[in-house]
Amino acid sequence: MFTPLQYEFFVRGLIVATLVGGLCGLIGVYIVLRRMSYIGHGLAHAIFGGAVASYVLSINLFIGASVWGFVSAMLINLAARKRRINADAAIGIVTTASFALGVALISRFKTFTRSFDAALFGNILGITNNDLVAIIAVSIIAAIVIFIGYKYLLFTTFESEVAGFYGVPTPWVDAAFSLLLAAVIVVSLQVLGVTMIAAAVVIPPVVAQLLTNSFNKMLILSVIIGALCGLGGLYVSFYIDVSSGASVVLISALVFIVVLAGTTLKQRISSSRLRNSDHHHSSQELDIH
Repeated sequence: MFTPLQYEFFVRGLIVATLVGGLCGLIGVYIVLRRMSYIGHGLAHAIFGGAVASYVLSINLFIGASVWGFVSAMLINLAARKRRINADAAIGIVTTASFALGVALISRFKTFTRSFDAALFGNILGITNNDLVAIIAVSIIAAIVIFIGYKYLLFTTFESEVAGFYGVPTPWVDAAFSLLLAAVIVVSLQVLGVTMIAAAVVIPPVVAQLLTNSFNKMLILSVIIGALCGLGGLYVSFYIDVSSGASVVLISALVFIVVLAGTTLKQRISSSRLRNSDHHHSSQELDIH
């Protein structure tokens, strides 16, 4: 178990995987409760287009992809507010167009030599010190934003239309959340890849939701589950030589299956005991009469 810790790249990757897992779990709670689970998958594809465009235009990858993701998220929110357009349709239109632009740029520029395997499937062992700094910075910013804007985010998550009547600056809250979501997805790309981010954002909060009805507990549990799945997924990735994104998601899926089975079994046992108790009381009443 401790053998991989001899390697500096693995220790760095372990820190990153744990942070990214917790970060996705944190932001994922709001995504799941807003019933926009597909947005993680969609924005990841949109940001891929932004990453390619940034490379072609020689712009800083993190800044260019984050801005692209933010604009995409705002367009999705704007389109979703139109009563005639559903959120999933808005996500599909914006993100597929952006991803298609990335593919078009790759096919157009024949001198485009950079491999995007890591961006598609994740390659945590290729993490640099700059990537580590960016992930730590985004983690700190995310924690501060959610702590300061806790009530606003909570209100807009559960009662978006009502929040405006109570003085909550809903457009600004949505904009801040969109920017934060874009930054989280950008720093997660190297670890999870475009194809795996959605699961990492959705599974931990869904598992947490199965375990508790309390929002605060769900928030804490989702972060812990995400962080542990990131840590465990990296170990699996190292030992069986698969992409880090795939291993993190597979571990998360396994946790979901176990928790779902456990909670379902518990509910059935509780229901069975309740039925037996009602039957016992009915029998007693019958004997009395």
